[in-house]
Amino acid sequence: MIEGVRLKELKPIPDERGRVMEILRADDEWFEKFGQVYMTTAYPGVVKAWHYHKRQTDNMAVIKGMMKIVIYDARKESPTYGEVNEFFLGDHNFKLIQIPKMVYHGFKCIGREE
Repeated sequence: MIEGVRLKELKPIPDERGRVMEILRADDEWFEKFGQVYMTTAYPGVVKAWHYHKRQTDNMAVIKGMMKIVIYDARKESPTYGEVNEFFLGDHNFKLIQIPKMVYHGFKCIGREE
């Protein structure tokens, strides 16, 4: 796996009212700081890529549907320089992925709905 990338298993807790699932807490060992929270969607088959951030670490979780998330390490000083990782996250695999600064990432909706 690309250096600095982390995965956290997410556990939905269902009951007769619905589900609750904790994604990230300030007391998680790899919580860095709060910057922003945003939501994005993709239509089936749509790819949103490639981009990276110079100053921020991304924390991504797919809460509905399925996404293929691909990351590429373009950091020349990294021991995993040139490595590509693929992750399939969503309804069948709830995880939080942490993507370090300067690591390219993108995703594709592989589900049947947005």
